Amino acid sequence: MAFRSLICRKTVRSVLGFQNDARNMGLGLRHARELQTFTLPDLSYDYGALEPVISAEIMKLHHQKHHQTYITNYNKALEQLEEAMAKGDSSTVIKLQSALKFNGGGHINHTIFWKNLAPVTEGGGEPPKGSLGWAIDEDFGSLENVVKKMNAEGAALQGSGWVWLGLDKELKKLVVETTTNQDPLVTKGPGLVPLLGIDVWEHAYYLQYKNVRPDYLKNIWKVINWKYANQVYEKESS
Repeated sequence: MAFRSLICRKTVRSVLGFQNDARNMGLGLRHARELQTFTLPDLSYDYGALEPVISAEIMKLHHQKHHQTYITNYNKALEQLEEAMAKGDSSTVIKLQSALKFNGGGHINHTIFWKNLAPVTEGGGEPPKGSLGWAIDEDFGSLENVVKKMNAEGAALQGSGWVWLGLDKELKKLVVETTTNQDPLVTKGPGLVPLLGIDVWEHAYYLQYKNVRPDYLKNIWKVINWKYANQVYEKESS
């Protein structure tokens, strides 16, 4: 009984951590009875607004199909978790952990990704200014160095995953990290805050760039929303 209670408490903290991240980043949330669930967030731009860097077809499939699937499966896992915890079914609680991490992470990561992009007409691709620009120069020497490092690490990542520019709040410096599958940046350290994440799953680029991931990474900087990254940096570094 003590072990079962411990598992349940740890699971509650894990799920609440995902949900707190969701609230902080403006993810779609709704309530069904007492169970908190998630909805697909709207984009602030049209599917074709990032062309020619990212096609409308990719954006529509990526948002409506892939992201929606993570949300659907995350909500399902949360419902199953609630039922298992109510029954004291520790075995099922443990089995659900991978689904919660994968699908919850997929929802969090993609919501950040959409905000990290902006049409050229709305400032996409404009170099970072303000405090983030200064921090990049201090920690990496130049914006070009950051881009080069993220492109290299993103291209070298085996399989599927993400490459991130993050703020290490403990060290008070910027870092470049990669995560596999749909692991959020926080899995690399509790003090890491994502400022910019680039999806390097094939579904993010294959219809347009085929298997040439480096070309996708090279071009995506033309629509990166540094204004959003700067807003997050200023909030988290203050």
